[in-house]
Amino acid sequence: MQPAEDASVTLMRRLRTTVEAWDKVNGPETFPTERLEVLNSLGALSASVTLGSDKAVSNLLTALRLIGGADLSLGRVFEGHVNATQLIGAYGDAAQRATMEHDLADGRCFGVWNTGPTPAMRIEPAANGYRLSGAKNFATGAGHIDRALITATRDDGRKQLIVVDVAADKTRVDNSAWQVRGMRGTASGVFDFDGMEVPAEALIGEPDVYEREPRFSAGAWRFTAVQLGATEALLRHWRDHLVSTRKSEDPIQRARIAHAITATRSAALWVAQAARLAEAAAPQAIALVLMTRGVVEEAALLTMEGAARAVGTASFFDGSRIDRITRDLGLYLRQPVPDQARDRAAAAWLDADCWGEDAWW
Repeated sequence: MQPAEDASVTLMRRLRTTVEAWDKVNGPETFPTERLEVLNSLGALSASVTLGSDKAVSNLLTALRLIGGADLSLGRVFEGHVNATQLIGAYGDAAQRATMEHDLADGRCFGVWNTGPTPAMRIEPAANGYRLSGAKNFATGAGHIDRALITATRDDGRKQLIVVDVAADKTRVDNSAWQVRGMRGTASGVFDFDGMEVPAEALIGEPDVYEREPRFSAGAWRFTAVQLGATEALLRHWRDHLVSTRKSEDPIQRARIAHAITATRSAALWVAQAARLAEAAAPQAIALVLMTRGVVEEAALLTMEGAARAVGTASFFDGSRIDRITRDLGLYLRQPVPDQARDRAAAAWLDADCWGEDAWW
């Protein structure tokens, strides 16, 4: 009798088969509802609330890469969902975690919305709990996800994490301004919280836990994994074009793709190390993750340009996977303060005098 296959092994096997099919065609540039439902049916939405082992970290890294390579908008939504559920798992109380588990069992999708226009969102006591004022913009999945983990400023000036049912009133959503070349499917519009009331049990953790380190900065490893997956997919499509057109016999073409292969494979090593150190809350995790952001960006930009030069005009046609990945990745790489991130990382390396130490390398 064959032993039963481990649930995580089953998930990763089915996920790999699923995303390979998705990567053969471009889905519509709308919110990926159907694909998100497939991820839920596979068990992916509830698989990474806690990462209790190196294997669990490795599985999440693989899932982020696979999904990012198949559909970057879906990858962004999935990464936000993982971020939100892990934050609630880390800072919520037993009742809040139980509520989240119930929501996950029902297939609810979570997200994290931190960015907002001026003035910043506020939270103040009300008769039946708390009242919110203000809005969030760049709110991934606005009008589509079910629960948003948001930040709002208290009367004492500190930031409070709050989990809000954002599916209950879609009249508060305005996605009209989300007119972009790439990542259209994320539906990252505006959600107006003005006047909304939430119960006391909606408040997650102590004030200011959202920006608690190393989780806040080191958690960026997850979006580098999504970006890496898209870069790897782009590299595969570039390779397939060279082989099918026999351009692979051209040494100039081989030299060009060699640079991209080297950069992308190297980036994968950085992302893997960043994931391990971040999830272990290692002291050097923040610096390594910040540096990894730049490493992945450079590999992605090199691959985007190389693929366009190799494939030529055909890479810009509607329906081209290279076109879709390039447009989506070009936007997704614009994560906040990339130059500051690399500068902080470089300063940490110089201050630590860590050359050659295993903990850093």
